[in-house]
Amino acid sequence: MNAASCGVSQSDMSLQDREEQLRLAVEAAEVGLWDLDVVTGTLYWPPRVKAMFGISADAPATLDDFVAGLHPEDRPAVLEAFAQAQDPASRAMYDVEYRTVGKEDARVRWVAAKGRGLFDEAGVCRRAIGTAIDITRRKEAEALQNAAQQRLHVLDGIERATRALTDPAEVMQVTARLLGEHLDATRCAYADVEADNNRFTIRSDWSRPGVPSSAGAYTLDLFGPQATSNLRAGRHLVVHDVDAELGEDGGGRMFNAIGIKAIVCAGLVKAGRLVAMMAVHQAHPRRWTDDDLRIITDVVDRCWAHIERVRDAAALREQDRRKDEFLATLAHELRNPIAPMLFSLALLQRPQTGEDQARARGVIERQARHLARLIDDLLDVSRINRGLVELQRELVALGPLLSQALETVAPAMERAGHQLSVQVEDAPAWIDADPARVVQIVSNLLTNAAKYTPDRGRIRLSARTAGQVVRIELADNGLGIAPADHGRVFEMFTQLPHTGTKAHGGLGIGLSLVKRLVDMHGGAVGVDSAGLHQGSTFWVELPLAARLPEVAVAQAAAVGDGDQAKGRILVVEDNVDGLAALVELIAADGHEVRGAPDGAQALRTAAQWTPDIVLLDLGLPGMDGYAVAARLRQDLGLARARIVALTGWGTQRDREKTAAAGFDAHLTKPVAPDALLALLGRWRAELAPTGHPPRQGDAR
Repeated sequence: MNAASCGVSQSDMSLQDREEQLRLAVEAAEVGLWDLDVVTGTLYWPPRVKAMFGISADAPATLDDFVAGLHPEDRPAVLEAFAQAQDPASRAMYDVEYRTVGKEDARVRWVAAKGRGLFDEAGVCRRAIGTAIDITRRKEAEALQNAAQQRLHVLDGIERATRALTDPAEVMQVTARLLGEHLDATRCAYADVEADNNRFTIRSDWSRPGVPSSAGAYTLDLFGPQATSNLRAGRHLVVHDVDAELGEDGGGRMFNAIGIKAIVCAGLVKAGRLVAMMAVHQAHPRRWTDDDLRIITDVVDRCWAHIERVRDAAALREQDRRKDEFLATLAHELRNPIAPMLFSLALLQRPQTGEDQARARGVIERQARHLARLIDDLLDVSRINRGLVELQRELVALGPLLSQALETVAPAMERAGHQLSVQVEDAPAWIDADPARVVQIVSNLLTNAAKYTPDRGRIRLSARTAGQVVRIELADNGLGIAPADHGRVFEMFTQLPHTGTKAHGGLGIGLSLVKRLVDMHGGAVGVDSAGLHQGSTFWVELPLAARLPEVAVAQAAAVGDGDQAKGRILVVEDNVDGLAALVELIAADGHEVRGAPDGAQALRTAAQWTPDIVLLDLGLPGMDGYAVAARLRQDLGLARARIVALTGWGTQRDREKTAAAGFDAHLTKPVAPDALLALLGRWRAELAPTGHPPRQGDAR
């Protein structure tokens, strides 16, 4: 509503009314008016303007307060503009933005001031009047926006500079340089923290010209307890002045040793462990601002995320490369034994002497064993990766298991002409382990030694107890391993470069299986080698059994006499050649044995001739092996007989299914003949004195 609408003309308004109207307008706009009598130096400031200079409303204000309240960095420009407004020659408008430092609270504020000088007829400036507005909030908002834009600019620059890089170390170097340059820092360093959560290594850093590198190995203990605690918890270490904030034992000694007077250190914590750090160093005390800390945090977070992407991509490329190499090697390894088998079969079809036939059969046997071993290793890798392998533990002496492993690799040792020595303590070392898996561990190590030791080499197998473990060592004078590759040899599908030309080849999974199986037993495995062509010593440590029950001694005695125990064995197999060969093999070992090609014949035979052990195929025509096993138990009452699944199905689920169906053991084809005969003798010996068949899982 204006004066005219109230029936009052502008000319009728009194001066007092107009001043009141102006006052209300000024109040509404949060504008402070100021008035200076230039002649006397008297300054008029209302409470609103006094507040902009940190002066209470009832305190007097003078021209000196105005000058003293200006921020030191802004004072010259403001006073110059104020003088120009009072200069008769220029009579410039006074229009400035400046910072003030509060007289009573020392708070920094932003002020936008405007005004002009009032001159008399002689051109002398008598008064200066104007307005002042507190623009602190606007300036703070602008500062935040500018800082955010600047951070985005820096982050975008780093992203563009590192986008195409594929080496994590190079990503870190470029990031450290760009961050250090942006912050005008002395040095910017990156460190990897070791698994002990204490030792760390600065592998490279960026620093100004003439500033020495901080690369080297350190420990977090040197940072002092508080700083170390913060970093391990994922909190930044922020020190503005090393000498003032840290004592000698609080990290100051270490920081001063590498020329640091101020530092920000950001840590990367994963799964509760500090794994990496990035630090910004300053050679002089520095008050790190909130903007500094924000940009450091943003850069570090993005840098580590980018590095993880780079590492993941590199891992995928390496995985693809190793997969391709593995498939090519697998094809080569599978073709190698097939060729001599085909040649030998062709020779057997021609007239030959008995010696020639025996030699051809030997070739077929060796190559078939090799094929079976390749397939078994591949299946074991798959099962372990899927968590489907369960150890069938029992209390067992290590010595006989070593003997079984030696028997397995004896042909390879003989072909290469190796000199093999064995050193085992006389006292038995009892372990709570899966016997077949321990044999597999030692066999793989022996095979590895035979493969990578030049012909007529020296190989030594030893076993000794040491404290609470038994240590198995396999030493050779073969190709050796570079120290940098000691850890790699246990990785899946790994073939070291210097072994690539070895004629024996390999899939690169044997040692990986060894490590996984040893880990499952709660043991440890490793390798010692002085370097290439200096031989290797692989070692395995397995925990000793906590105690040795008397029943273990009785079982060991029963196993030792197993070869002498003969019995009645029924073989049920629908493959005619497989049935005939298996019956002949078992009979040649002295057992009474009969065969049946299907379930019906098996039941008729068992009803007339009670077997001790039934080797039963699962995939029989008409009546499958599960139904036959049920009829043998229920209809024929074969409670004491051991019924063993002999099948090509070997997953953990298959084993669980046969166990639920009443089978006592589960053997996966192909089974090594010597191992099968040894198991038959052992089972027969165990059945004889007790009449109770042992649990399923004694063999695979």
